[in-house]
Amino acid sequence: MEGIFARRRALVIGGTGGIGRAVALGLAARGADLTIHGGHSAERLESALAEARGKAAAGARIGGFLFPVTAPVNKAAETILARTAELSGTGTPDILVLAWGPFHRSPLQETKPEKWYFLAENNFIFPGILISTLIGDMIIRKWGRILLFGGTNTEAIRGFSTTAAYSAAKTALGVLAKSAAKSAGSAGVTCNVVCPGLTDTEYTGEKEQAYHRGKNPGGKGLSPEDIAALALNLLESPVVNGAVIPLDGGVSV
Repeated sequence: MEGIFARRRALVIGGTGGIGRAVALGLAARGADLTIHGGHSAERLESALAEARGKAAAGARIGGFLFPVTAPVNKAAETILARTAELSGTGTPDILVLAWGPFHRSPLQETKPEKWYFLAENNFIFPGILISTLIGDMIIRKWGRILLFGGTNTEAIRGFSTTAAYSAAKTALGVLAKSAAKSAGSAGVTCNVVCPGLTDTEYTGEKEQAYHRGKNPGGKGLSPEDIAALALNLLESPVVNGAVIPLDGGVSV
């Protein structure tokens, strides 16, 4: 059934699995013309595309491609947007969902310089480049939606004993969202950040799942569908803008 996103062009980066896939499927079901980006797995991409096509409105365009995000991230962003334009046959996306970003855990005193660069480039600079590249066209069209994903407990400035580099980059996404809202809110463009809690996906091993069960108030990991439900509501809303929202059940890690 077509919804608010009918004929809107959506790009989901990191859309072949986990939370990104759940959001991508929701966009397809709501009528969007969808491009799904994945990193390496052709099998996951084909599975996500098949499921999205099964949910899509009649006539909606569903496509996807693989392209690993590597340094320099400005070139990665350029290539991803070019491939998206080729698939869609039209201009830049109306909707950008960035559900990808590498994670790293190490004590602060053991975090090497290369890890700081790697995490900052991929989790902060890459989203910033994408927003700067796309938001001008959204302003011209007077409509746009941008959704970023932070990390657990990164909705506010906090200290972290083993994830300082990762969490610092993810916390900075709030500045991007609020800057985009300030720059383009009057043109009907929204940008928000969701900070998921401890979520079980197909990438989560048994040890991590046990950790999630022990830490989450509900005694189990969140599901990608839990996160996607709110994410899709935010993308639909013209009112919520520049928000950084924890979706973690009240977990404390």
